[in-house]
Amino acid sequence: MMKTIRLHNCDNVAIAVEDLKKNISSNDLLIKNFIPKGHKIALQNINLGDPIIKLNHIIGIASKNIKKGEHVHINNINSEIINKINIKKKIFKNEKLNFIKKNFKGIKRNDGSIATRNYIGIITSVNCSSTVAKNIASYFSKNLNRQILKKYNNVDGVVALTHSSGCAISSSGQGINMLKKTISGYLRHPNFFGILFIGLGCETNNINSYLNNNEMNNKFFYSYNIQNCGGTQKAIQIGIDKIKKILPHANLVKREECDVNNIKIGLQCGGSDGFSGLTANPSLGYAVDILINHGGLAILSETPEIFGAESLLINRCKNKKTAKDLINLVEWWKKYSKHNNTNVSNNPSFGNKEGGLSTIIEKSLGAIAKSGSKKIQAVYKYADNIKAHGLVFMDSPGYDPISATGQIASGANLICFTTGRGSAFGSAPSPCIKLSSTTDLWVKQKGDIDVNCGEILEGKKNINDLGTIIFNEIVEVASGKKTKSEINGYGQEEFVPWVPEAIM
Repeated sequence: MMKTIRLHNCDNVAIAVEDLKKNISSNDLLIKNFIPKGHKIALQNINLGDPIIKLNHIIGIASKNIKKGEHVHINNINSEIINKINIKKKIFKNEKLNFIKKNFKGIKRNDGSIATRNYIGIITSVNCSSTVAKNIASYFSKNLNRQILKKYNNVDGVVALTHSSGCAISSSGQGINMLKKTISGYLRHPNFFGILFIGLGCETNNINSYLNNNEMNNKFFYSYNIQNCGGTQKAIQIGIDKIKKILPHANLVKREECDVNNIKIGLQCGGSDGFSGLTANPSLGYAVDILINHGGLAILSETPEIFGAESLLINRCKNKKTAKDLINLVEWWKKYSKHNNTNVSNNPSFGNKEGGLSTIIEKSLGAIAKSGSKKIQAVYKYADNIKAHGLVFMDSPGYDPISATGQIASGANLICFTTGRGSAFGSAPSPCIKLSSTTDLWVKQKGDIDVNCGEILEGKKNINDLGTIIFNEIVEVASGKKTKSEINGYGQEEFVPWVPEAIM
């Protein structure tokens, strides 16, 4: 295995494939100081003020003189260059997607939507009803009561999705509207056969405001307030009784042949390292291209994590309106971060830096790689109901639980999540496929990872090979195969709606 990788002929840095000790040689390069695995090495003398180039893209400016063979990282890179990069506005023309017939084993709902899972959900309107919701769900997971669910093999489970908001916010405006939009997306999600919607009764986000919504037409949709039914214990018992009545009906569903164009995946990355943009992310991008060629949907998000490299996505927008919409999102985040006395360039996180990522541009290059090569068909706000096919962009923070929550509310029936350092994440009701950037991570956390992309570094497979494997995994999981995060019980605590609102 090579000790270093130069990703592009124009790059002036290489990546350490393993920990490199001082004074060893790699590809005729003498290592001047210890270089951790995944970190960058100078391939030539780089003077103060010179650009640092990786993947033929400027990721920062040298903040001091760097000698050939030295470690290149946050101590000698200035990332403020991102504020000086001009956005290119080359726009793609419209392109017809190539639809190819392929099927998976999905669940057809009465309204024509297609599900990848068959859950019964308990959703709260406000934090105050969280304890009731969790107690109802836990009734069916306790040892004495697990036998109840074992009778219903076609039901994936009973999950409680609770949150910390719903009251002490304005009754109008962005915050409450975004919360309502997110919850509405879950209430109509096809992966739920039936739903209990539980409120306290006096909250700002009152459940009555949802009941006239024509999208809440599930015949097994039940809603009630704790205050109106006599308190906690009665509210818990009502929920248990309702679910017992739903279960026999939910168990009648059968998986059947469904077109792959009904698969809608949300793209996520977390705990990224210096290899994420070389292995897992581009491999997922190749799988995304295959899915889109079959007519499916892929949702790219995490707006702060495209910053500094957004021109790559703007150049892939199908028309001027789509490009303008994306530019406006980036500008909003600049103002939002400034208003909150921070800067978008403060990203990457501590763990990202430990893994070898030095600047937001470098991180963004890797994050964008998971979107593949297709044109962006449309740009959506957080938790918008997405009807399109192909590649789209949905606005969200870079925090994975918030971002994935918005994607599922938008209709994603599956999540693909790349990680370089490991991530304790899963999602419900949409299953989450985890992809590791290295074999080391795969070996250490095999119980959490579904696909190992580290074989690319070992020369065993290439990006196309791994992309095809990931696509086949997507089809299998959409057909009912359990992911590692599902087996580990993730999904309920990771429901985190984005509510950018003052709490009063």
